Amino acid sequence: MAQSPTSGAVKALQLELKKIVSEPVEGFRVKLVDDENLFEWEVAIFGPPGTLYEGGYFKAAMKFPSDYPYSPPSVKFLTKMWHPNVYENGDVCISILHPPIDDPQSGEEPSERWNPTQNVRTILLSIISLLNEPNTFSPANVDASVMYRKWKDSRGKDKEYETIIRKQVLGTKEEAEKDNVKVPLTLQEYCVSTAPKNESLTDVDFYDDDYADDDDDDDDMYYDDDDDSGNEES
Repeated sequence: MAQSPTSGAVKALQLELKKIVSEPVEGFRVKLVDDENLFEWEVAIFGPPGTLYEGGYFKAAMKFPSDYPYSPPSVKFLTKMWHPNVYENGDVCISILHPPIDDPQSGEEPSERWNPTQNVRTILLSIISLLNEPNTFSPANVDASVMYRKWKDSRGKDKEYETIIRKQVLGTKEEAEKDNVKVPLTLQEYCVSTAPKNESLTDVDFYDDDYADDDDDDDDMYYDDDDDSGNEES
């Protein structure tokens, strides 16, 4: 039986959603999958200009646990993604999304894993950085990792990896058009963000009453930190 969300988790997500909508960050946009469910978000990640992913429009799903921010969310690409650190089913493999446990066999330091000071912004900015700079030492997709290394070691002469990525980017244009989304193609467009017109996302106070029976102690569990450090990939 699924654990009921804590009021602290609800308030944490309320604050994060409101802040992202009111103060957008270049490279991604977020919205709720269902206005009645604060624990499932749809993410749109734009491919950074000057990279193989330039012009890409990649959708992903973020699902948050009931004890967020003490446990990390999961991130899964809904758009087809060929990448060393993305499993073939779309699941993202990155240290920041791994639970904060001591696992010497993983090759990760505990400091590289999730901690409650991380947030949606740090996760998504880490994933955007990962697109252009994969971690091939612990790949989720071995074939993509080998292909990427060949492309990088050959300084782009081996075109197999590049061809696949550019084909996938091209395939996202139809989805962007269907969603009426203008994908940024220049660095200026990419870095200048404006808040979405759907202002309903900022009005999320109705969740408070839904979880009023939770312990009051949970209300103080969340604090906001925009520090983008510590985002090593796995």
